[in-house]
Amino acid sequence: MARALISVSNKSGIAEFARSLSQAGLELISTGSTAAAIAAAGVPVTPVEAITGFPESFDGRVKTLHPKVHGGILARRGTDDSAMEQLGIEPIDVVVVNLYPFAETVASGAQPAECIEQIDIGGPALIRAAAKNHRDVAVVTSPDQYAGVARELEQGAITEGLKRELAAAAFAHTASYDAAIAAWFAWQGADAGGTQLPDELSPRWSKTEDLRYGENPHQAAALYRDDSGRGLANATQLGGKPMSFNNYQDTEAAVRAAYDHERTAVAIVKHANPCGVAVGDDVARAHALAHACDPQSAYGGVVAANRPVTRGMAEQLKPIFTEVVAAPAFDDDALEILRTKKNLRILVVEPAGGSLDIRPISGGAVAQEADVLTERDTVASWELVAGQPADEATIADLEFAWRSVRCVKSNAILLAKGGATVGVGMGQVNRVDSCKLAVERANTLGDGERARGAVAASDAFFPFADGFEVLANAGVSAVVQPGGSIRDADVIEAAQRAGVTMYLTHTRHFAH
Repeated sequence: MARALISVSNKSGIAEFARSLSQAGLELISTGSTAAAIAAAGVPVTPVEAITGFPESFDGRVKTLHPKVHGGILARRGTDDSAMEQLGIEPIDVVVVNLYPFAETVASGAQPAECIEQIDIGGPALIRAAAKNHRDVAVVTSPDQYAGVARELEQGAITEGLKRELAAAAFAHTASYDAAIAAWFAWQGADAGGTQLPDELSPRWSKTEDLRYGENPHQAAALYRDDSGRGLANATQLGGKPMSFNNYQDTEAAVRAAYDHERTAVAIVKHANPCGVAVGDDVARAHALAHACDPQSAYGGVVAANRPVTRGMAEQLKPIFTEVVAAPAFDDDALEILRTKKNLRILVVEPAGGSLDIRPISGGAVAQEADVLTERDTVASWELVAGQPADEATIADLEFAWRSVRCVKSNAILLAKGGATVGVGMGQVNRVDSCKLAVERANTLGDGERARGAVAASDAFFPFADGFEVLANAGVSAVVQPGGSIRDADVIEAAQRAGVTMYLTHTRHFAH
């Protein structure tokens, strides 16, 4: 009689699948709580200790690590039959295993000791053994696979093609699982003053869906998720068309821009650069200020808020063509309004603060620590090098501008006034052109010369005084920049001559 070994952490659908296996004529062997769940469903099941003759031990740490289990999985039918008979080992033909929720436990903020207990040992060993011997054994590692296996069993047998497919998925599953554990240990070591970046790095993402196409129609694309349950890849879509590759790129930039602020904030992004960012006393006010920065470019943009979207913000969004709106939540009446725009993609996003930033390059990747805001990004840590100390309102605008310039592609210059961007110069190959662009956009996309009296933030130092002079001539009242140029003295002297307040942060925030 064919036998199936079942030992799962995620018990979704397992009772129904066990019934399908039993009805197909398989004897079921199971462990601990899985066996209890199967028995509770009225399906006959044999405890694994009845096969091994050895009890589960050490709070379940040892259950299936036994020759009668692994021999039954690894033995080659037609080659090892006599050895199996001599050793009293019976074959196991189907292995149904999914692993302890290690990544989810880490993401929950659990203590290290609890994370350690979620490192599965027996499960990966069973999966790898079954996948190695996939010619004779079917290995099932996900509830998503249950229906396909059950269908083939109903037709008489699991095909070789499906067994190979299941084996490939199994090895990918254990590789991803081990990568998560290795990364966690590496970062534990970093926290203790050890190696900052791991010696080996394996992305651990699972494909969720194929996208319509990539950046261009001739490029295939897909969405992959990690196990954290957070971040844009794990967002919940409440309405609108399916997300595209470019939608994901722009939404990621918009969410990061909005969540760079502690106050209520809204960011509007187009082609990965901000059309406007603003903070306000409520989300509708912040959206209105952000939109006013560049209404023309906001057409067809992506909007992200770091607070729930209210009816007031939804009413403002309704007449504006918008591709995506992302927020931590939506009020019911706001959702009702937004859903009248059938193509508007509505996303609930819980941001994920990743510790590692990975960028693919040909032949590999470069990785860095994620760029995060710290106490260095407040005026209390800055150095006043020109002009008078800023008043409270100007300091608020300077700190807002400094936080906002992080989301602008370098070279980046951002002008702000009253907690809102009024001009953005981005993506230029020299800082002078970025300054000119920021001033031009400030003075032509809104009412009046908005650059006059605004503050400016530069994501990196001014290599010469000429870029700063563009800002000073436009009437900018204060500037914040990292400093660090060999010509800092020239730039500071120009600020002193112009009577412009200048702060150095000694911290840079490039975004390429």
